[in-house]
Amino acid sequence: MYKLEKSIEIEQHGNVQCAHGKVAVQGIGMSVYSFYVDGLLIDTGSNSLAEEFQSFFRELSVEQVALTHAHEDHSGNAAWIQQQQNIPIYVHRESIANCAEDGNYPFYRQALWGQRPAFIAQPFGDTLETKSATWDIIATPGHTTDHLSFYNRATGAMFTGDLYIQTKTKVVLDEENIVHTLASLKKLLHFDFEQVYCCHAGFLADGRAKISEKIAYLEELEGEVRKLYSQGHTDDAITKAIFRREYPITKVSGEQWSSKHIITAFTKQFKQES
Repeated sequence: MYKLEKSIEIEQHGNVQCAHGKVAVQGIGMSVYSFYVDGLLIDTGSNSLAEEFQSFFRELSVEQVALTHAHEDHSGNAAWIQQQQNIPIYVHRESIANCAEDGNYPFYRQALWGQRPAFIAQPFGDTLETKSATWDIIATPGHTTDHLSFYNRATGAMFTGDLYIQTKTKVVLDEENIVHTLASLKKLLHFDFEQVYCCHAGFLADGRAKISEKIAYLEELEGEVRKLYSQGHTDDAITKAIFRREYPITKVSGEQWSSKHIITAFTKQFKQES
């Protein structure tokens, strides 16, 4: 039987309250954030941290919920919020049907993030209105096809869900397309922002610089992959040449998370170009 270690910390950055949930099982730990600003709750955390996040939500006056995407660590407490309050929950249009059913995902993710109960969601428009601001709803596919980022026009804050996470990405989920992630990161730079709120890295005061650093890293990585691909190397050989170690999450997830997914996304693009 595995033991789950859980905690939550509440942080304040400007007018944004940040709930920083931490969960670990058998030495594998992750952080996930939920953000509250101007009556808007952005992402709801995981159901494995239900007690912790719900204690945070009870202290808020939530008027609407915006989900960056439907993954269980972001939507895990949406059903509870819906049961407690009759407020709209918004998600990308393509994930409405998925949210209406209990989450279905591998055991290792259930162990870390818990079960995600079904809830009823509504589709976003192009913008969202809160008491003091208009928000741009930005399609930023890559991590998932339904991934969205939110830009507060009044404050210039950018909420990026799982688009950033860290600068030097080493492994990605099998459904992620790193080519699309790179394009989405570049898309954000058309907006006037400095601060970023990331659902796993938290508040980044130098968020624009961090995103630019990630773009540079991925462009350099793309160049390395292209060179090896042009020399006739296979995806496996390119993966071993660039990522010289295998990360524990790869084995634990049955290769659902893997460095190879990064390589195959780039080489697929190269094949389409030729």
